Amino acid sequence: MHSNRLQVTNLHCARGDRQLLKQVNFHLESTQLMHLRGHNGSGKTTLLRTIAGLLPVQSGTVQWNGQDINQSPQGYRSALLYLGHSNGLKDELNAVENLRMQAIIRGEPVEEKAVWRTLQELGLQGHEDIPTKFLSQGQKRRVALARLWLSKATLWLLDEPFSALDQAALEQLQFISREHLRNGGILLLTTHQSVELLQQDHQTLTLGKAHA
Repeated sequence: MHSNRLQVTNLHCARGDRQLLKQVNFHLESTQLMHLRGHNGSGKTTLLRTIAGLLPVQSGTVQWNGQDINQSPQGYRSALLYLGHSNGLKDELNAVENLRMQAIIRGEPVEEKAVWRTLQELGLQGHEDIPTKFLSQGQKRRVALARLWLSKATLWLLDEPFSALDQAALEQLQFISREHLRNGGILLLTTHQSVELLQQDHQTLTLGKAHA
């Protein structure tokens, strides 16, 4: 199995005069899980978005397999999947259309039957072809999370992935996360919820009180 490595070194991020992150250091390798902790406004979302390449680095580096993520951004983007607070769905498209479109954008086109099967497994049977604007928040979240089942990305960056989920969906997400790690993936997540996933061996990084 090919081993991958995410290395964050002396990372500083600022927005205007506000210091958002200061001297953040950690590394994660294949099969490893990190729980990112901190109060609201401590910089958790800022850190995830920076690692995802969505926010600039003031100083320090984010490296993937020994290379700065800005040196080969396209290759890095294909290796990661970032899921933030926003579900990233187009309201006028249904669940199947949203997932197929996102897979094509990522360069990972999927068969439509695989999309339907995944949505059904996530408890969305009968809602696959309804415009997502008519779905509940929990249903929208499950559509967004279906990307994890369909993606081949190695690095998962998940910001509060368990929010708005019922117990069945929560357990399914934990199952797919364990499978991802078992298959050599890397997972960095934030959550305020106490979930069984965090009872297994994992790293913890606690951020301070900078504003995110």
